[in-house]
This record gives sequence, structure tokens and C-alpha cells, in this order.
Amino acid sequence: MSFNIASKLARRVGIAAVLATTVLLTSCQVRPLYSETSGVAGKLSSIAFSEATSRVEQEVRNRLIFLSSRGAGEPDKADYKVEMNARSSVIDTLLVASSDESRAGRATVSVDYTLKSNKDGHVIRAGHQSATALVDFPAQEFAKQRAIRDAEDRAARQVAEFVAAELAAALGR
Repeated sequence: MSFNIASKLARRVGIAAVLATTVLLTSCQVRPLYSETSGVAGKLSSIAFSEATSRVEQEVRNRLIFLSSRGAGEPDKADYKVEMNARSSVIDTLLVASSDESRAGRATVSVDYTLKSNKDGHVIRAGHQSATALVDFPAQEFAKQRAIRDAEDRAARQVAEFVAAELAAALGR
């Protein structure tokens, strides 16, 4: 008789486990970030970006405009506004001991941003992102400055990709 009770109990626990797993799996919603059904692409194309105050910030801004509008440019009437502050720093990493000169470095671009609704000024998302690009320093000064600029541009494009993904995720909710 105790075997019969244990068998019934095991069957009920098994059924409960299957039902719990089914409920858990149906609550998961996996969908593409830029799916047409979520309307994220339309929301992204209605974002305006704050004016840039530096060359690096302009690079980030231009890339964000391209990513959000898929190449169409900024909207005439924006539903959302992104205020951002981008900055760049270059750090020497490989010093030559005999001359105290650096042969390589890192260019890091950091962005603080806030996504707001233009209708009510509600903050939808605020965040910080950064990206780093490695750079070799040639002996010629002009070539060194150009290498730093190219590294900053690469890091600016990368950080814009990060910010665009976070904006899409925030608007997709």
C-alpha cells in the first residue's frame, strides 16, 4: 500500500514539474532586437541627438544618427531626445626606457547619455559606455597625431554601436 501512495505522489510531482516548466517557458519572450512587430525601428528613427561640442562627440553623434535612422538622417519631428557627453583620452602604454618616449597607446572614448521622451520629458534610459582602440605611435609627429585621431574615430564608432543597442533595448520594452 505504501508503494501505491508513493507512486501516486511521484506521478503528481512529475505532472506539477511539467506544468511549471511549461508555464516558465511560455513566459519567456525571445525576439529579435530590431523586429518589425515591436516597432523599435520606427522609434529609433524618431530620436534626435544633442549638438556635439567636440570632434569626438561629433563622430559618436554622426554614427548614432546613421544607426538609428538606418541612413535616413535626423527626423524633422522627434519623439525622443538623447542628450550625450562624449570625451576621449589617450594613454601611453609602451615606453622606451632609453628615450622616455612611447611607442604605443590606447585611445578611450566614453559617453554618458540620457534618453528622454519629448512628450513629457520622462527619462527612459540613462547610461554610460566606453570603448578603447589601440594605437601605434610613429616617430613623425604628424603621423602620430593622425594615428591618434584614427584610433579615436574607431573607438567612437564602437561606443556608438553600444549606445545604439542600449537605446534599441530601452525603446523595445
